[in-house]
Amino acid sequence: MNVKRFTARTSRDALNLVKQAFGDDAVVLSTRPCPEGVEVLAMAPDGIQQIERVAAPAVTAPVAKPAAKAAKPAAQRSDPVPPASEVDDDVAQLSMSTLSFQDYVRERVLRRRRAEVRAAEPQARMPAPQPQEPEPVRPAPKAPVLRDAVRVEPAPAAVPALADMGPSRRDQQDMLNELRSMKGLIEERFGALAFMEKLQRSPKQAQLTQKLLDVGFSPALIRKMVDGLAADTPDELAWATSVLERNLVTGETEAALEDQGGVYALIGSTGVGKTTSTAKIAAAFATKHGAANLGLVTLDAYRMGAHEQLRAYGRILGVPVHTAHDRASLEDLLELLAGKKMVLIDTAGIAQRDARTRDMLEMLSHRSIRKLLVVNASAQGETIEDVMVSWRAATCHGVVLSKIDEAVKLGPALDALIRHKLKVVGVANGQRVPEDWHRLSAHALVHRALRGGGSPSWRIDASDVSLIFAGQRGPAAPGAMHA
Repeated sequence: MNVKRFTARTSRDALNLVKQAFGDDAVVLSTRPCPEGVEVLAMAPDGIQQIERVAAPAVTAPVAKPAAKAAKPAAQRSDPVPPASEVDDDVAQLSMSTLSFQDYVRERVLRRRRAEVRAAEPQARMPAPQPQEPEPVRPAPKAPVLRDAVRVEPAPAAVPALADMGPSRRDQQDMLNELRSMKGLIEERFGALAFMEKLQRSPKQAQLTQKLLDVGFSPALIRKMVDGLAADTPDELAWATSVLERNLVTGETEAALEDQGGVYALIGSTGVGKTTSTAKIAAAFATKHGAANLGLVTLDAYRMGAHEQLRAYGRILGVPVHTAHDRASLEDLLELLAGKKMVLIDTAGIAQRDARTRDMLEMLSHRSIRKLLVVNASAQGETIEDVMVSWRAATCHGVVLSKIDEAVKLGPALDALIRHKLKVVGVANGQRVPEDWHRLSAHALVHRALRGGGSPSWRIDASDVSLIFAGQRGPAAPGAMHA
Protein backbone atom coordinates (compact mmCIF):
# COMPACT_ATOMS: atom_id res chain seq x y z
CA MET A 1 0.00 0.00 0.00
CA ASN A 2 1.73 3.15 -1.28
CA VAL A 3 0.56 6.27 0.59
CA LYS A 4 1.99 9.65 -0.39
CA ARG A 5 1.58 13.18 0.90
CA PHE A 6 0.88 16.11 -1.47
CA THR A 7 0.95 19.80 -0.49
CA ALA A 8 -0.19 22.77 -2.58
CA ARG A 9 -1.46 26.30 -2.19
CA THR A 10 -5.08 25.39 -2.89
CA SER A 11 -7.17 22.23 -2.73
CA ARG A 12 -7.56 22.20 -6.51
CA ASP A 13 -3.79 22.22 -7.03
CA ALA A 14 -3.31 19.46 -4.45
CA LEU A 15 -5.91 17.23 -6.11
CA ASN A 16 -4.29 17.84 -9.50
CA LEU A 17 -1.00 16.60 -8.04
CA VAL A 18 -2.81 13.50 -6.83
CA LYS A 19 -4.16 12.88 -10.34
CA GLN A 20 -0.71 13.28 -11.88
CA ALA A 21 0.82 10.79 -9.41
CA PHE A 22 -1.89 8.09 -9.24
CA GLY A 23 -4.28 8.86 -12.08
CA ASP A 24 -7.99 9.52 -12.08
CA ASP A 25 -8.72 6.46 -9.90
CA ALA A 26 -6.60 7.66 -6.98
CA VAL A 27 -8.01 7.35 -3.46
CA VAL A 28 -7.78 10.35 -1.13
CA LEU A 29 -7.32 9.29 2.50
CA SER A 30 -7.35 12.65 4.30
CA THR A 31 -6.88 16.38 3.86
CA ARG A 32 -5.88 19.02 6.32
CA PRO A 33 -4.62 22.62 6.28
CA CYS A 34 -0.86 23.14 6.51
CA PRO A 35 1.54 26.11 6.37
CA GLU A 36 1.90 25.63 2.58
CA GLY A 37 -1.88 25.63 2.05
CA VAL A 38 -3.54 22.19 1.87
CA GLU A 39 -2.03 18.76 2.60
CA VAL A 40 -3.55 15.62 1.04
CA LEU A 41 -2.78 11.96 1.86
CA ALA A 42 -3.61 9.69 -1.10
CA MET A 43 -2.81 6.23 -2.40
CA ALA A 44 -2.99 4.27 -5.63
CA PRO A 45 -6.23 2.55 -6.76
CA ASP A 46 -4.83 -0.93 -6.12
CA GLY A 47 -4.62 -0.08 -2.43
CA ILE A 48 -8.39 0.27 -2.12
CA GLN A 49 -8.83 -3.07 -3.88
CA GLN A 50 -6.68 -4.75 -1.24
CA ILE A 51 -8.66 -3.15 1.54
CA GLU A 52 -11.95 -4.15 -0.11
CA ARG A 53 -10.89 -7.78 -0.23
CA VAL A 54 -10.04 -7.73 3.46
CA ALA A 55 -12.96 -5.64 4.61
CA ALA A 56 -15.55 -7.83 2.82
CA PRO A 57 -15.89 -10.42 5.67
CA ALA A 58 -15.99 -7.63 8.25
CA VAL A 59 -19.09 -5.99 6.72
CA THR A 60 -21.76 -5.67 9.40
CA ALA A 61 -25.22 -4.20 9.00
CA PRO A 62 -25.97 -2.08 5.92
CA VAL A 63 -24.38 1.33 6.26
CA ALA A 64 -26.28 4.45 5.30
CA LYS A 65 -25.21 6.00 2.05
CA PRO A 66 -23.06 9.06 2.47
CA ALA A 67 -23.17 12.07 0.23
CA ALA A 68 -22.26 11.34 -3.37
CA LYS A 69 -19.21 13.53 -3.22
CA ALA A 70 -17.88 11.76 -0.12
CA ALA A 71 -18.38 8.26 -1.60
CA LYS A 72 -16.41 9.03 -4.70
CA PRO A 73 -12.88 10.41 -4.35
CA ALA A 74 -12.33 13.82 -5.85
CA ALA A 75 -9.68 12.42 -8.20
CA GLN A 76 -12.36 10.27 -9.97
CA ARG A 77 -14.63 13.12 -11.12
CA SER A 78 -15.19 13.66 -14.78
CA ASP A 79 -15.03 17.48 -14.68
CA PRO A 80 -11.49 18.43 -15.66
CA VAL A 81 -11.61 21.80 -13.89
CA PRO A 82 -14.34 21.85 -11.20
CA PRO A 83 -15.41 25.14 -9.62
CA ALA A 84 -13.53 26.28 -6.51
CA SER A 85 -16.59 25.85 -4.27
CA GLU A 86 -17.00 22.19 -5.31
CA VAL A 87 -13.33 21.50 -4.65
CA ASP A 88 -13.65 23.02 -1.19
CA ASP A 89 -16.69 20.82 -0.55
CA ASP A 90 -14.72 17.79 -1.69
CA VAL A 91 -11.87 18.63 0.64
CA ALA A 92 -14.29 18.99 3.55
CA GLN A 93 -16.03 15.71 2.74
CA LEU A 94 -12.76 13.83 2.25
CA SER A 95 -11.32 14.94 5.61
CA MET A 96 -11.89 11.49 7.02
CA SER A 97 -10.38 9.83 10.06
CA THR A 98 -9.27 6.21 10.09
CA LEU A 99 -12.70 5.15 11.39
CA SER A 100 -14.71 7.02 8.74
CA PHE A 101 -12.43 5.64 6.04
CA GLN A 102 -13.25 2.10 7.21
CA ASP A 103 -16.96 2.94 7.06
CA TYR A 104 -16.47 4.18 3.51
CA VAL A 105 -14.75 0.92 2.52
CA ARG A 106 -17.50 -1.22 4.10
CA GLU A 107 -20.18 0.80 2.35
CA ARG A 108 -18.49 0.46 -1.02
CA VAL A 109 -18.12 -3.32 -0.63
CA LEU A 110 -21.74 -3.62 0.45
CA ARG A 111 -23.00 -1.72 -2.61
CA ARG A 112 -20.97 -3.96 -4.91
CA ARG A 113 -22.34 -7.12 -3.26
CA ARG A 114 -25.92 -5.85 -3.56
CA ALA A 115 -25.40 -5.16 -7.26
CA GLU A 116 -24.06 -8.70 -7.82
CA VAL A 117 -27.01 -10.25 -5.98
CA ARG A 118 -29.54 -8.26 -8.02
CA ALA A 119 -27.78 -9.20 -11.30
CA ALA A 120 -27.90 -12.91 -10.39
CA GLU A 121 -31.64 -12.97 -9.74
CA PRO A 122 -33.88 -14.33 -12.56
CA GLN A 123 -35.14 -11.64 -14.88
CA ALA A 124 -38.67 -13.11 -14.92
CA ARG A 125 -39.17 -12.67 -11.19
CA MET A 126 -39.69 -9.15 -10.11
CA PRO A 127 -38.12 -8.49 -6.72
CA ALA A 128 -40.36 -7.17 -4.04
CA PRO A 129 -39.75 -3.56 -3.22
CA GLN A 130 -37.44 -3.24 -0.30
CA PRO A 131 -38.08 -0.53 2.26
CA GLN A 132 -35.45 2.11 2.05
CA GLU A 133 -33.53 2.76 5.19
CA PRO A 134 -33.63 6.31 6.48
CA GLU A 135 -30.40 8.10 5.80
CA PRO A 136 -28.93 9.32 9.10
CA VAL A 137 -27.69 12.84 9.50
CA ARG A 138 -23.91 12.84 9.27
CA PRO A 139 -21.99 15.24 11.51
CA ALA A 140 -19.91 17.99 9.99
CA PRO A 141 -16.54 16.78 8.65
CA LYS A 142 -13.64 17.06 11.06
CA ALA A 143 -9.89 17.07 10.72
CA PRO A 144 -8.20 13.65 10.58
CA VAL A 145 -8.27 12.00 14.00
CA LEU A 146 -4.98 10.14 14.03
CA ARG A 147 -4.98 9.15 17.69
CA ASP A 148 -8.16 7.07 17.72
CA ALA A 149 -7.78 3.32 17.94
CA VAL A 150 -8.78 1.27 14.93
CA ARG A 151 -11.94 -0.67 15.79
CA VAL A 152 -13.47 -3.35 13.59
CA GLU A 153 -17.00 -4.47 14.39
CA PRO A 154 -17.57 -8.25 14.37
CA ALA A 155 -19.61 -9.63 11.48
CA PRO A 156 -23.11 -10.61 12.68
CA ALA A 157 -24.89 -13.82 11.79
CA ALA A 158 -27.25 -11.93 9.46
CA VAL A 159 -24.78 -12.00 6.55
CA PRO A 160 -22.92 -15.33 6.77
CA ALA A 161 -22.58 -15.55 2.97
CA LEU A 162 -20.40 -12.46 2.79
CA ALA A 163 -18.12 -13.73 5.51
CA ASP A 164 -17.74 -17.09 3.79
CA MET A 165 -16.68 -15.52 0.50
CA GLY A 166 -13.95 -13.33 2.05
CA PRO A 167 -10.25 -14.15 2.53
CA SER A 168 -8.90 -16.06 5.48
CA ARG A 169 -8.73 -14.59 8.94
CA ARG A 170 -4.95 -14.46 8.72
CA ASP A 171 -5.04 -12.26 5.64
CA GLN A 172 -7.57 -10.01 7.31
CA GLN A 173 -5.39 -9.67 10.39
CA ASP A 174 -2.36 -8.86 8.25
CA MET A 175 -4.22 -6.04 6.55
CA LEU A 176 -5.44 -4.65 9.86
CA ASN A 177 -1.90 -4.74 11.20
CA GLU A 178 -0.74 -2.84 8.15
CA LEU A 179 -3.40 -0.18 8.72
CA ARG A 180 -2.42 0.12 12.37
CA SER A 181 1.27 0.44 11.52
CA MET A 182 0.50 3.15 8.97
CA LYS A 183 -1.63 5.00 11.51
CA GLY A 184 1.09 4.69 14.14
CA LEU A 185 3.75 6.00 11.78
CA ILE A 186 1.65 9.04 10.92
CA GLU A 187 0.95 9.64 14.61
CA GLU A 188 4.64 9.45 15.51
CA ARG A 189 5.68 11.86 12.78
CA PHE A 190 2.99 14.40 13.58
CA GLY A 191 3.77 14.11 17.29
CA ALA A 192 7.46 14.80 16.70
CA LEU A 193 6.66 17.77 14.47
CA ALA A 194 4.25 19.17 17.06
CA PHE A 195 6.86 18.81 19.79
CA MET A 196 9.53 20.57 17.72
CA GLU A 197 7.08 23.35 16.87
CA LYS A 198 6.38 23.72 20.57
CA LEU A 199 10.09 24.11 21.30
CA GLN A 200 10.42 26.76 18.61
CA ARG A 201 7.56 28.78 20.13
CA SER A 202 8.91 28.56 23.71
CA PRO A 203 12.58 29.54 24.26
CA LYS A 204 12.44 28.35 27.89
CA GLN A 205 11.43 24.84 26.89
CA ALA A 206 14.11 24.78 24.20
CA GLN A 207 16.81 25.84 26.69
CA LEU A 208 15.68 23.27 29.25
CA THR A 209 15.69 20.54 26.59
CA GLN A 210 19.21 21.51 25.52
CA LYS A 211 20.47 21.45 29.11
CA LEU A 212 18.96 18.07 30.00
CA LEU A 213 20.30 16.52 26.80
CA ASP A 214 23.78 17.84 27.57
CA VAL A 215 23.88 16.22 31.02
CA GLY A 216 22.71 12.82 29.71
CA PHE A 217 18.97 12.50 30.40
CA SER A 218 16.96 10.46 27.90
CA PRO A 219 14.64 12.04 25.29
CA ALA A 220 11.67 10.11 26.75
CA LEU A 221 12.09 11.66 30.19
CA ILE A 222 12.87 15.10 28.75
CA ARG A 223 9.69 15.04 26.67
CA LYS A 224 7.59 14.35 29.78
CA MET A 225 9.27 17.14 31.73
CA VAL A 226 9.05 19.75 28.97
CA ASP A 227 5.36 18.99 28.44
CA GLY A 228 4.73 19.93 32.08
CA LEU A 229 6.69 23.21 32.00
CA ALA A 230 4.36 26.20 32.25
CA ALA A 231 5.01 29.23 30.07
CA ASP A 232 5.12 31.60 33.07
CA THR A 233 7.76 29.61 35.01
CA PRO A 234 10.40 32.13 36.14
CA ASP A 235 13.35 29.70 36.29
CA GLU A 236 12.99 26.58 34.17
CA LEU A 237 16.20 24.95 35.49
CA ALA A 238 15.15 25.37 39.14
CA TRP A 239 11.74 23.93 38.27
CA ALA A 240 13.35 20.92 36.55
CA THR A 241 15.65 20.40 39.53
CA SER A 242 12.71 20.26 41.94
CA VAL A 243 10.82 17.83 39.69
CA LEU A 244 13.82 15.49 39.45
CA GLU A 245 14.36 15.62 43.22
CA ARG A 246 10.73 14.69 43.91
CA ASN A 247 10.90 11.72 41.53
CA LEU A 248 14.30 10.37 42.65
CA VAL A 249 13.81 7.96 45.58
CA THR A 250 16.61 7.74 48.15
CA GLY A 251 16.95 6.14 51.56
CA GLU A 252 18.01 9.37 53.29
CA THR A 253 14.93 9.39 55.54
CA GLU A 254 15.43 5.75 56.58
CA ALA A 255 18.01 4.19 58.83
CA ALA A 256 21.31 3.23 57.24
CA LEU A 257 21.82 -0.35 56.05
CA GLU A 258 24.33 -1.04 58.80
CA ASP A 259 21.73 0.07 61.38
CA GLN A 260 18.83 -1.86 59.86
CA GLY A 261 20.58 -5.22 59.78
CA GLY A 262 19.35 -8.27 57.87
CA VAL A 263 20.63 -10.46 55.06
CA TYR A 264 21.74 -8.61 51.93
CA ALA A 265 23.09 -9.99 48.66
CA LEU A 266 24.93 -7.58 46.35
CA ILE A 267 24.31 -8.47 42.71
CA GLY A 268 25.30 -6.89 39.41
CA SER A 269 27.39 -7.23 36.30
CA THR A 270 31.11 -7.85 36.07
CA GLY A 271 33.43 -5.19 37.48
CA VAL A 272 30.82 -2.83 38.96
CA GLY A 273 32.37 -2.99 42.46
CA LYS A 274 30.26 -5.55 44.34
CA THR A 275 33.10 -6.93 46.47
CA THR A 276 34.42 -3.48 47.36
CA SER A 277 30.92 -2.26 48.21
CA THR A 278 30.40 -5.35 50.39
CA ALA A 279 33.61 -4.55 52.26
CA LYS A 280 32.55 -0.90 52.76
CA ILE A 281 29.17 -1.87 54.23
CA ALA A 282 30.84 -4.53 56.40
CA ALA A 283 33.39 -2.04 57.72
CA ALA A 284 30.70 0.52 58.50
CA PHE A 285 28.68 -2.12 60.37
CA ALA A 286 31.66 -3.48 62.31
CA THR A 287 32.61 0.04 63.42
CA LYS A 288 29.14 0.62 64.92
CA HIS A 289 28.01 -2.82 66.12
CA GLY A 290 31.15 -4.94 66.32
CA ALA A 291 32.57 -7.66 64.09
CA ALA A 292 31.00 -10.43 66.19
CA ASN A 293 27.54 -9.54 64.88
CA LEU A 294 28.60 -9.69 61.21
CA GLY A 295 28.58 -12.63 58.80
CA LEU A 296 30.25 -12.68 55.35
CA VAL A 297 29.44 -15.14 52.56
CA THR A 298 30.85 -15.24 49.03
CA LEU A 299 29.35 -16.97 46.00
CA ASP A 300 32.12 -15.90 43.61
CA ALA A 301 33.56 -19.27 42.59
CA TYR A 302 33.92 -18.42 38.87
CA ARG A 303 37.00 -16.21 38.87
CA MET A 304 40.44 -17.43 39.86
CA GLY A 305 41.03 -16.46 43.49
CA ALA A 306 38.05 -14.11 43.51
CA HIS A 307 37.01 -15.07 47.05
CA GLU A 308 40.46 -14.15 48.35
CA GLN A 309 39.70 -10.44 47.95
CA LEU A 310 36.78 -10.62 50.35
CA ARG A 311 38.77 -12.91 52.69
CA ALA A 312 41.46 -10.22 52.85
CA TYR A 313 38.89 -7.67 53.97
CA GLY A 314 37.48 -10.21 56.43
CA ARG A 315 40.90 -10.75 58.03
CA ILE A 316 41.26 -7.00 58.50
CA LEU A 317 37.83 -6.81 60.18
CA GLY A 318 38.29 -10.06 62.09
CA VAL A 319 35.32 -11.77 60.41
CA PRO A 320 35.56 -15.21 58.78
CA VAL A 321 34.32 -15.48 55.18
CA HIS A 322 32.25 -18.53 54.18
CA THR A 323 31.92 -19.86 50.63
CA ALA A 324 28.70 -21.28 49.16
CA HIS A 325 28.75 -23.18 45.88
CA ASP A 326 25.02 -23.87 45.45
CA ARG A 327 21.66 -23.04 46.94
CA ALA A 328 21.72 -25.88 49.45
CA SER A 329 25.05 -24.80 50.92
CA LEU A 330 23.87 -21.19 51.00
CA GLU A 331 20.77 -22.14 52.97
CA ASP A 332 22.93 -24.11 55.42
CA LEU A 333 25.18 -21.09 55.93
CA LEU A 334 22.18 -18.82 56.50
CA GLU A 335 20.98 -21.17 59.24
CA LEU A 336 24.49 -21.18 60.72
CA LEU A 337 24.62 -17.37 60.71
CA ALA A 338 21.02 -16.84 61.83
CA GLY A 339 22.22 -15.28 65.10
CA LYS A 340 24.15 -12.50 63.34
CA LYS A 341 22.59 -9.06 63.11
CA MET A 342 23.82 -8.55 59.53
CA VAL A 343 24.89 -11.03 56.87
CA LEU A 344 26.40 -9.79 53.60
CA ILE A 345 26.58 -12.02 50.51
CA ASP A 346 29.05 -11.19 47.76
CA THR A 347 28.01 -12.70 44.42
CA ALA A 348 29.90 -13.48 41.25
CA GLY A 349 30.10 -10.88 38.52
CA ILE A 350 28.07 -12.08 35.53
CA ALA A 351 27.22 -10.10 32.40
CA GLN A 352 23.58 -9.10 32.28
CA ARG A 353 23.00 -11.11 29.09
CA ASP A 354 24.69 -14.25 30.39
CA ALA A 355 22.45 -17.29 30.81
CA ARG A 356 23.87 -17.80 34.32
CA THR A 357 22.17 -14.61 35.49
CA ARG A 358 18.89 -16.47 35.90
CA ASP A 359 20.63 -19.22 37.88
CA MET A 360 22.16 -16.65 40.22
CA LEU A 361 18.79 -15.00 40.84
CA GLU A 362 17.22 -18.41 41.47
CA MET A 363 19.98 -19.19 43.98
CA LEU A 364 19.23 -15.96 45.87
CA SER A 365 15.46 -16.49 45.98
CA HIS A 366 15.54 -17.35 49.71
CA ARG A 367 12.82 -15.46 51.57
CA SER A 368 15.24 -13.85 54.04
CA ILE A 369 17.61 -12.45 51.38
CA ARG A 370 17.17 -8.87 50.23
CA LYS A 371 19.01 -8.07 47.02
CA LEU A 372 20.96 -4.87 46.37
CA LEU A 373 21.72 -4.12 42.72
CA VAL A 374 25.12 -2.47 42.22
CA VAL A 375 25.06 -0.17 39.17
CA ASN A 376 28.09 1.43 37.56
CA ALA A 377 27.18 5.14 37.40
CA SER A 378 29.71 5.76 34.63
CA ALA A 379 28.09 3.29 32.19
CA GLN A 380 26.02 4.30 29.18
CA GLY A 381 22.32 4.87 29.66
CA GLU A 382 21.36 1.96 27.40
CA THR A 383 23.70 -0.35 29.33
CA ILE A 384 22.24 0.70 32.69
CA GLU A 385 18.75 0.10 31.32
CA ASP A 386 19.73 -3.39 30.13
CA VAL A 387 21.30 -4.19 33.50
CA MET A 388 18.19 -3.19 35.43
CA VAL A 389 15.93 -5.27 33.21
CA SER A 390 18.15 -8.37 33.19
CA TRP A 391 18.82 -8.35 36.93
CA ARG A 392 15.14 -7.66 37.72
CA ALA A 393 15.78 -4.43 39.55
CA ALA A 394 12.09 -4.10 40.42
CA THR A 395 12.43 -7.02 42.87
CA CYS A 396 15.51 -5.57 44.61
CA HIS A 397 15.51 -3.77 47.95
CA GLY A 398 17.52 -0.90 46.51
CA VAL A 399 20.37 0.21 44.28
CA VAL A 400 23.99 1.00 45.11
CA LEU A 401 25.52 3.56 42.73
CA SER A 402 29.20 2.76 42.35
CA LYS A 403 32.04 4.64 40.65
CA ILE A 404 30.31 8.02 40.66
CA ASP A 405 33.79 9.54 40.84
CA GLU A 406 34.45 8.07 37.37
CA ALA A 407 31.12 9.18 35.87
CA VAL A 408 31.41 12.23 33.60
CA LYS A 409 27.60 12.34 33.36
CA LEU A 410 25.44 11.13 36.22
CA GLY A 411 22.25 11.89 34.26
CA PRO A 412 21.86 8.47 32.55
CA ALA A 413 21.98 6.62 35.89
CA LEU A 414 19.49 8.96 37.58
CA ASP A 415 17.27 8.80 34.49
CA ALA A 416 17.00 5.01 34.76
CA LEU A 417 16.43 5.16 38.53
CA ILE A 418 13.58 7.66 38.12
CA ARG A 419 11.84 5.76 35.32
CA HIS A 420 12.10 2.42 37.17
CA LYS A 421 11.23 4.01 40.55
CA LEU A 422 14.20 2.44 42.32
CA LYS A 423 15.62 3.54 45.66
CA VAL A 424 19.26 4.59 46.09
CA VAL A 425 20.52 3.14 49.40
CA GLY A 426 24.14 4.25 49.04
CA VAL A 427 26.82 5.56 46.71
CA ALA A 428 30.50 4.67 46.30
CA ASN A 429 32.95 7.22 44.95
CA GLY A 430 36.31 5.51 45.33
CA GLN A 431 38.28 2.43 46.44
CA ARG A 432 38.92 3.40 50.06
CA VAL A 433 37.21 1.24 52.68
CA PRO A 434 35.05 2.49 54.32
CA GLU A 435 35.76 6.18 53.68
CA ASP A 436 34.27 6.15 50.15
CA TRP A 437 30.82 4.94 51.22
CA HIS A 438 28.13 7.64 51.48
CA ARG A 439 24.41 8.22 51.67
CA LEU A 440 23.56 11.14 49.41
CA SER A 441 20.21 12.89 49.26
CA ALA A 442 18.17 13.38 46.10
CA HIS A 443 19.11 17.06 46.20
CA ALA A 444 22.84 16.27 46.18
CA LEU A 445 22.56 13.66 43.41
CA VAL A 446 20.45 15.87 41.11
CA HIS A 447 22.72 18.89 41.56
CA ARG A 448 25.75 16.72 40.86
CA ALA A 449 24.09 15.42 37.68
CA LEU A 450 23.14 18.90 36.43
CA ARG A 451 26.70 20.14 36.89
CA GLY A 452 27.96 17.60 34.35
CA GLY A 453 28.16 18.01 30.64
CA GLY A 454 31.38 16.45 29.50
CA SER A 455 33.64 17.57 26.71
CA PRO A 456 32.36 20.14 24.19
CA SER A 457 32.94 17.55 21.46
CA TRP A 458 30.05 15.51 22.86
CA ARG A 459 27.62 18.33 23.51
CA ILE A 460 24.56 18.50 21.29
CA ASP A 461 24.12 21.58 19.16
CA ALA A 462 20.73 23.29 19.07
CA SER A 463 20.32 22.30 15.42
CA ASP A 464 20.79 18.63 16.33
CA VAL A 465 17.90 18.53 18.81
CA SER A 466 15.40 18.01 16.00
CA LEU A 467 17.31 14.92 14.84
CA ILE A 468 16.86 13.33 18.26
CA PHE A 469 13.16 14.03 18.71
CA ALA A 470 12.21 13.49 15.05
CA GLY A 471 12.87 9.73 15.29
CA GLN A 472 10.45 7.11 16.41
CA ARG A 473 9.43 7.07 20.03
CA GLY A 474 10.71 4.30 22.24
CA PRO A 475 8.51 2.04 24.41
CA ALA A 476 6.59 3.52 27.21
CA ALA A 477 8.61 4.19 30.32
CA PRO A 478 7.93 1.80 33.25
CA GLY A 479 7.17 4.68 35.63
CA ALA A 480 5.45 8.03 35.27
CA MET A 481 6.93 11.37 36.27
CA HIS A 482 5.26 13.43 38.98
CA ALA A 483 5.53 17.12 38.24
